[in-house]
Amino acid sequence: MDKPKQGFAGLWNISFGFFGIQIGFALQNANMSRVFQSLGSSIDNLSVLWIAAPLTGLLVQPIIGHLSDRTWLGRLGRRRPYFLLGAILSALALLGMPQSDGLLMAALLLWLLDASLNISMEPFRAFVGDMLRKDQHTLGYAVQTAFIGAGAVVGSLFPWLLDHLGVANVAPAGQVPDTVRFSFWAGGAALFAAVLWTVVTTREYSPDDMRAFADAEEAHPAAPDLSRRAIAPCFVWIGAGLIVALLVDLAGMEKEVYLLGALLAGYGLASLTAILLARAGRGGNMLAHIVGDIGGMPPIMRRLALIQFFSWSALFIMWIHTTPVVAQYMFGSADPASAAYQAGGNWVGVLFSVYNGVAAVAALTLLPWIAARIGKARTHALCLVAGAAGFGSFLVLRDPDLLLLSEIGIGIAWASILAMPYAMLASSLPQAKLGVYMGVFNIFVVVPQLLVATAMGSIMKAFFPGDPIWTMAFAAVTLLLAALATLRIKA
Repeated sequence: MDKPKQGFAGLWNISFGFFGIQIGFALQNANMSRVFQSLGSSIDNLSVLWIAAPLTGLLVQPIIGHLSDRTWLGRLGRRRPYFLLGAILSALALLGMPQSDGLLMAALLLWLLDASLNISMEPFRAFVGDMLRKDQHTLGYAVQTAFIGAGAVVGSLFPWLLDHLGVANVAPAGQVPDTVRFSFWAGGAALFAAVLWTVVTTREYSPDDMRAFADAEEAHPAAPDLSRRAIAPCFVWIGAGLIVALLVDLAGMEKEVYLLGALLAGYGLASLTAILLARAGRGGNMLAHIVGDIGGMPPIMRRLALIQFFSWSALFIMWIHTTPVVAQYMFGSADPASAAYQAGGNWVGVLFSVYNGVAAVAALTLLPWIAARIGKARTHALCLVAGAAGFGSFLVLRDPDLLLLSEIGIGIAWASILAMPYAMLASSLPQAKLGVYMGVFNIFVVVPQLLVATAMGSIMKAFFPGDPIWTMAFAAVTLLLAALATLRIKA
């Protein structure tokens, strides 16, 4: 028995909520550095303030994936309760963010915002796999990517449009401009409305339906047997974390690098705890399941993980540093209180809207056309090279208008990053564990972001103090490495 084929209306309703979620992400990505600097943060401290975003994704997504695989709330279903909860919390965070009266409050609200967006986003990835037949997975993720791009265009353009409508774009020192304030409020309302649309217009397949659609083996995968797993690797992870912590003191690195050591040691401790619980006959808990699923990843997921690691390193560099780079090198000011800096911040919103708009179009046109001719893996590699060229061009261009051309290459890469890995992955995952595996896959999205957030500040301060343009060179190189890793996959 196979799932019914979804038509245009079904594909639209399944993914429309992602339009609103991406409005929230776009407002965060394009404006949080601006908010932090407006509230008094120096450029060297931006990375540590951004730690909240990837850290919450790392913790939230596997847990939400695991829980949503096992949730069924009657008419509300499996994934939709998490859509709704995340949307409510995200909207509240967006409403409160512009009212921040200091860096601590802004950082805490960023933590809440990113956690809430992840609560909604992770089940949406699994939702496509739940609702669509395998032969529609590529189209389903392409439609989702189109909504991601469209939502990001809207979210990125909000401040620029409000500025052109006469809303104040400059604020006294220590305050957020009205263009950003009103954008966050409008974005919160749009996010909630879009997610509510998907909740109301879709009906999930019941557990009985899903068992009928899936093979018996796929519907009831064996629980991970951690009791036979060796504990020696756990101590390797713990030791690696301790070594990183020692290097912080010995090498005089920034204190946020302690977080990286804590994460390494934390994974070792979590694995050790899960194994010991399994040996004691208590291996049915959530921790044991998640640790076991990480160790039992399908081979293609392991290969895609490396590609995601390099790709998302570049993206996080872009989201943190594009505003200070554009303001300093293209608009001539590194002072957040100046009109030139705020104009640069608005232009970054335009640039981000361009790469997201390109992604929306490319996902439905360019990517399927190329993939049909050279395969998904080579298509992904080609798109990543285009993105590397876009980042590299920041080093030589000084006319802000010409950066629009740079964003075309970045947009093509973004479209592929959002669609191709998931299209290659979804059909190889067991249906009953789609949520947790999508959450585990997200680990390789957020770990590189944590590395950037913890280490980039130290690197820039040591080698390129006051010269953030070189972050774009880092981004270009990491995308090239991702492209090379993609060539190892046959798809």
